[in-house]
Amino acid sequence: MTPAVKLLERAGVAFALASYAHDPRRPAYGEEAAEALGLSPREVFKTLLARLEDGRLVMAIVPVAGQLDLKALARAAGARKAVMADPEEAERATGYVVGGISPLGQKKRLTAFVDDSAEPLAAMHVSGGRRGLEIRLAPRDLARLLDARFAPLSRR
Repeated sequence: MTPAVKLLERAGVAFALASYAHDPRRPAYGEEAAEALGLSPREVFKTLLARLEDGRLVMAIVPVAGQLDLKALARAAGARKAVMADPEEAERATGYVVGGISPLGQKKRLTAFVDDSAEPLAAMHVSGGRRGLEIRLAPRDLARLLDARFAPLSRR
């Protein structure tokens, strides 16, 4: 299993796995997951990494139905500016490949922010650490495991 799943098992957190056959021709991994699993794009979240002007990498977990607002992420992190991390940099920092970056079980512990649209949900879906694998868990459990804050991060 992936480091994300192992972390959840060790933590004793309730979760469920769902898998689907990833189509390598589909560039929008989150939308593909929602469609393949019959889920609302508001319940499926993508994990994105950004670099703040002071050089820190931070993680944003936003619904696939929206777009990350980099200004909102910078504000949440107490910075003035944020830019998307290069895909290679994201892969090195997390240990996962783009399209399968899980917020859980990453190589480096990053400051994390979860879009506040997740907070009222009973469950949300995030990448399980490989393309075609999703984890269903409670948003509060995800935030607790990551020591993450809920903040308005996405443009819907």
